Amino acid sequence: MSRRKARPARTARPAGSARNAPPAVTADSPCPCGLPATYGACCGRFHSGPATAPTAELLMRSRYSAFVVRDEPYLLRTWAPETRPAEVDFDPELRWAGLEIEETSDGTAFHQRGTVTFRARFTHEGAPGELHERSRFTRHEGAWVYADGDFLD
Repeated sequence: MSRRKARPARTARPAGSARNAPPAVTADSPCPCGLPATYGACCGRFHSGPATAPTAELLMRSRYSAFVVRDEPYLLRTWAPETRPAEVDFDPELRWAGLEIEETSDGTAFHQRGTVTFRARFTHEGAPGELHERSRFTRHEGAWVYADGDFLD
């Protein structure tokens, strides 16, 4: 979720086709991040409002959910300026299918840096896959932002 990877060429589809549309997630849907709350009460509150994630882990979860719902403004807003891309390249053939947090280090209100190791499951063109990453987070103007990460495995 942190870096762009080369992927196979894709065929053009009509812009409004259901296959290209992000998954339907409403405020009352279960939150994609896996916590036992609705999207609106969990990650959606960070995506839509002035609230910021209070820990690196909650930022990681909210960024995963932003990839699920394809919320580019939120992803760019929560990316460290020195590593932020100009845009997020969402692959219309990719569907995120679950997040597992394996480990966190620091990343609380008492820290300036933190790491989150996670596994994010997905399907790409119907084939299952998994992203295993150790992400680094830092504070920027008082808020947690994603700095970079290392792919594991």
